[in-house]
Order: sequence, then structure tokens, then C-alpha cells
Amino acid sequence: MSAEFVQAGISPDDTRWMREALALAERGLTTTQPNPRVGCVIINAGEVVGRGFHARAGGPHAEVFALREAGARAKGATAYVTLEPCAHVGRTPACAPQLAAAGIRRVVTAMTDPDPRVAGEGHAILRSAGVQVESGLLEAEARWLNRGFLSRIERGRPWVTIKIAQSLDGRTALANGESRWITGEAARHDVQFLRARHAAILTGVDTVLTDDARLNVRLTDEALAIDGDVRQPLRVVLDSGLRLPPFAPMFDVPGDVRIYTRDVNTGIHHDGLTARGVQLVAAPQADSGLDLAFILRDLAQQGISEVLVESGPKLAGAFVDQGWVDELIIYQAPVLLGHKAQPCLALASPIRLDDAPRWQIRDTTPVGQDLRITLLPRVDSSGATG
Repeated sequence: MSAEFVQAGISPDDTRWMREALALAERGLTTTQPNPRVGCVIINAGEVVGRGFHARAGGPHAEVFALREAGARAKGATAYVTLEPCAHVGRTPACAPQLAAAGIRRVVTAMTDPDPRVAGEGHAILRSAGVQVESGLLEAEARWLNRGFLSRIERGRPWVTIKIAQSLDGRTALANGESRWITGEAARHDVQFLRARHAAILTGVDTVLTDDARLNVRLTDEALAIDGDVRQPLRVVLDSGLRLPPFAPMFDVPGDVRIYTRDVNTGIHHDGLTARGVQLVAAPQADSGLDLAFILRDLAQQGISEVLVESGPKLAGAFVDQGWVDELIIYQAPVLLGHKAQPCLALASPIRLDDAPRWQIRDTTPVGQDLRITLLPRVDSSGATG
């Protein structure tokens, strides 16, 4: 809790209502891309008079839904919002002026919006209208909820998560390539929720060809607890030689496909892929394959905030070695595959143990017979990872 809140005398109730706003924001976990996930709770005389969350880009913002529910009871109330109210008119009107016009007395936000179109302007509009504004309550939780959006705005690239299903001895497939199924049904079902949360799923062409990978979300709107159609993530394939045929099973399911390749105008499958509506993008070549930095920047420019990497050990290892991985999710099965089986990551070997990348465990959760481990790169006192 910041010094600003200590001075303002933030109460346990303030924290309670902000937690409720964060819970509301999570209801947009799989639907708001490219927008951030935002929740709002309006309290008058200790009573909830309005609730709202942002559901889809182009739809009403959280504050608008909450104000609609509150009606005249918004006058003199406090609004708890997980992100600074917007100050710009886009596909929807700006929220900050609407809060002020409704007579909201006090606005508590979890964090300032780093989007250059807002960046403190929403708070300034409210203050100029005489609204008491405080920001920073449960900021860490709010930033984690919108880590993809923040990565795209602040770093110019998406948040990158690698998903691995492995044995106890760190293997993902037998020596002959057989990998179905290392993990159990519950873990595979859990992966569907993981896919639904991400704006894009990235893999290499060999994974698509070998596994007939579709990389789509196979859950219903009811299972995801959403209204409307399930948003299919963009499928991203790194295919330097444009080897992916237009009749691959990936193209039999809904959703866009974007292929990064050395030359979009060559390859025997060019015409067929174009006819399928595939997005073909030329990417520079780097030492270890296509330039991952270019690809991540380009995806951010397309509004992609969160990328899930589901690939073979070579591509996944390249992401780790080059420092692009923000989150590592391992589904560990209680099985041993032996030293001849394929490793989960093809990594460069450190010369010294001190040089080995270090990770911190954020969460461990049993999923059926397996264990889901979520890890983040360890950051030292200088801000460096590893």
C-alpha cells in the first residue's frame, strides 16, 4: 500500500471493494483483447449500487455498466475501478467525464493507465471536476491481471508464456516422437482455458506437421462462462520455408492464421495459403532462425497482448535463451520416460552454474493426476533476469 493511501486513511472496506472490482475484471479474462480487463464497483453509504466489467472491445466499459446500474444513486458515491478511467473517445465515449457528470464523489483506482491516450489524463479530468482521486490500491494484483496489455503498451511486445507438458525427468516425447498423452485429461482440459486467455498461440511448422496441431480453443461459451461466441486466438506459425500445406488440419477449424516466413512470394504452397486467407508475413532471418524480436514487435502492432508458445524444444529453447519468456507453465505428469526420450527444451548450456537461468515458482496446483507449475524469471537486485 502506497504512502498516499496511508495518508488518506484507506480502510479495509476500500480494499474489500477493490478486490470485488478485480474479481469482476477477471470475468473478461478471455474476451477483452486487445483491451485491458477492467472491473468497477460503485458504493453509496456502504451499499453496492452498481457493478460492471468490460466484456469485449467496442462494447461498453466497466464504468458505464456500473453507472447504468447505479442510476441516481451514483451521486455522492465512491467508484472503485481497477484501471484509470479512460480520457479519450474511441469506439466508446470517455469514462472519466461520465463518472464526474454522474456526481461520483470519490474515485479509487488500482493503477494509472499507461496507454498514451490516457496516462494520467483520466485522473486529471476527475480532479478538475472536483472528484477526490486516489490511485495505487492493489496495484500489483491489477498489473498481474493485465500483464499482457501492460507488456504491449510499456515494452512494445506481448507477454510471452511457454506451455510445456513433461514427465518427471523433463521429457516431452519418446525417442520415436510419441507424446500422446503424457498428461491426463484434466490437464489437457486446463490447457484449453490457458489457450482461451491468450490472444495468440505460436508454434513452429514442424509441430503442426508432426502433430496435426490445430491450436484452437475447444471449449463452449458456457464452459468459459461468457456471453457470445468463443474468441479463437490467432494461430501463429513460424515457417521459414513456407512448408505448411493449405490442407493441414489447422485450417479446418475457425480462426485466423498468421505465418512468418523468409519470403512470402516463394514456396509451392503460397497460392493455396493465400486462397485460404492466411496472413503471410516476411520476417528477417536471425542466427537461430526467424527473428523473434521482429515477430513479437509485429504481433504487438497487430494488438496482440499475450502469446502462448506451444512448440517443440528447439523453438521453445530459443525463446528462453533469447530472454523473451515472461511466464513458464509446466504440466508435470507422474511418469518417467528415460534418457533417450526428447527433452522439453533445447537450451544453450551455461559454462558456469552461476550462469544458469534461475526461475521463481509463483504457483503450484494439482490438476487431476498431474501438477501445474507456474514460474517467472527470477529478477536480481539490478533488475536483470536469470
